[in-house]
Amino acid sequence: MEKVSVLFVCLGNICRSPTAEGVFRHLLRQEGLDGQIVTDSAGTHAYHVGSPPDQRAQETARGRGIDLGDLRGRKALADDFEKFDYVLAMDRENYHNLAKICPPEHRDKLHMFLDFAPQLNESEVPDPYYGGPKGFDRVFDMVEAASRGLLADIRQRHLG
Repeated sequence: MEKVSVLFVCLGNICRSPTAEGVFRHLLRQEGLDGQIVTDSAGTHAYHVGSPPDQRAQETARGRGIDLGDLRGRKALADDFEKFDYVLAMDRENYHNLAKICPPEHRDKLHMFLDFAPQLNESEVPDPYYGGPKGFDRVFDMVEAASRGLLADIRQRHLG
């Protein structure tokens, strides 16, 4: 069986997208699916290429039993649409930036991440970078909800 691949994307790839990748990886391990689904994260800008996730994101994740320490920032590329089954934007700005580099034949792979958590009645994961610690907790809660919805979608569409 071919592996399903998921790319989480925010602006700089140090807060929201690595948090989403870490939470989703953790969920996959809990469900015994980490061998069937591949994850990565990226930013639409190259501000933090090679940098680890923001310390506040790492602390919030650690507090919930998740380690983000192995993740490093990278820039999203047009080639990512060839490699990944799901390319998930954290907000509209990043969705539009991704749409600009997305080959037309791969438009169906590009989604807003919170589309997988309709119960939240939110469309965007807010950037917690300039906020306090509570912003990271809020992002984490949103990401957990969307991760569960994403996994349900993957199970339905790809894992039968």
